[in-house]
Amino acid sequence: MDKYNYGMIGLGVMGRNLLYNIADNGFSIAGFDLDTEKVKELQDGATSEMKVKGTATLEDFVSALESPRKIILMVPAGKPVDAVLDSITPLLSKGDIVIDAGNSYFKDTNRRVADLASKNLHFMGMGVSGGEKGARTGPSIMPGGDLEAFHLLQPMLEAISAKVDNEACTAYMGKGSAGNYVKMVHNGIEYAIMQLISEAYDLLKKGAKLNNDQLYNVFKEWNNGEMNSFLIEITRDIFQQKDSLTDGYLVDQILDKAGAKGTGKWTSEQAMEIGVSIPTIDIAVTSRILSAYKDERVQASQLYVKNEISTPENTELFIKEVGDALYLATLISYAQGLALLVKASEEYQFEIPLKDVVKIWRGGCIIRSVLLEKFYVAYTKDSNLSNILLDQDISVIVKDKISSLRKTAAFAASNGVSSLGIQTALGYFDAYTTESLPVNLIQAQRDYFGAHTYQRTDREGIFHTLWQTATH
Repeated sequence: MDKYNYGMIGLGVMGRNLLYNIADNGFSIAGFDLDTEKVKELQDGATSEMKVKGTATLEDFVSALESPRKIILMVPAGKPVDAVLDSITPLLSKGDIVIDAGNSYFKDTNRRVADLASKNLHFMGMGVSGGEKGARTGPSIMPGGDLEAFHLLQPMLEAISAKVDNEACTAYMGKGSAGNYVKMVHNGIEYAIMQLISEAYDLLKKGAKLNNDQLYNVFKEWNNGEMNSFLIEITRDIFQQKDSLTDGYLVDQILDKAGAKGTGKWTSEQAMEIGVSIPTIDIAVTSRILSAYKDERVQASQLYVKNEISTPENTELFIKEVGDALYLATLISYAQGLALLVKASEEYQFEIPLKDVVKIWRGGCIIRSVLLEKFYVAYTKDSNLSNILLDQDISVIVKDKISSLRKTAAFAASNGVSSLGIQTALGYFDAYTTESLPVNLIQAQRDYFGAHTYQRTDREGIFHTLWQTATH
């Protein structure tokens, strides 16, 4: 009996689509799921050209694979991954490879790498972005961990990934759990950009009084220019979706309570843990949490009635300024996420290649954008760039658009339009580009009440003062 090149455990929408993608590219692959109906759906959906096999038991699944076995897991993060590993590792042989393609927390991956290594097995964490459509037609793939195992997988990963300028949107992301970490930060940036787009939409709707058809045209124009990206593209399309239950548009019938699966929160927690400032990502997570307080927000809106929002004198200019503000705030969000990857790479010895990260994010993934081409050029010039805002060419873009970001933030603030993402992007930029922050006063306060000491501007050393209590 012919053996299969790969195996897939977890045949939900993502797993099944990724499996078909692998089969489309000439590789044979076996699938397994505890839900026998999903195994049947796999078989029924496969074309005659695909070399695909559904299996009823783990034993049949493992025995169907060629050696070394290369098994991809597409199951929910957390305990389900551990449950699969507990079941399958006794059936594996020395040198077999298990690849976790779900959104697992990177510290869980570290634990699993060590556990499987003790059994002479390879374990890799691999981020996959692009949703169910991307999984089927070409996602962005972020593998990390065992380099030897990666080289065995590389031909398949390059075949199934998205392509930009005939270059595969996959590359080795670094040691250990680097693949999961890069995907986690990708999702954090995704949170921030979605928050910023929603705020731009709110300003155009409430400030410029644009209807859905007009919003469609604005986002269409944005997507045809320098703001071309997946999230702007789908936002454009959302404004044209009619509601099947009413005569209006669907977007106007959707309740303003956002869901979240946890990766954004992990990004914020990680930044706090290793000391990196990512306020726009943080506030995007917080904003989703705040959106859940719907009943309280309704009550508060009746208690604190706001004045009518002023209409901009020049609507076209206002739309342009909001667009430029969104572009720059998005750039700043990328800057925060990439700065986190720089610090994490040092902290955890990941050796993450930033140039390759932005290169493979150009296609397939949710945060793909033409802006990433500019980042790729920057990291090609200087692979040790600690923050993308320090690149000379990027600074030209920032200087051109910073006035629009300030005006948009001011309009939102003066009219009481919530713009937490826009405000924090501007605040981050102003703090990051300020030589002297007022933190000297905070250090004085800390030393006053807690003898926490401070450093001086005029000499080296650590100092403490016995502060005098004012007599008047």
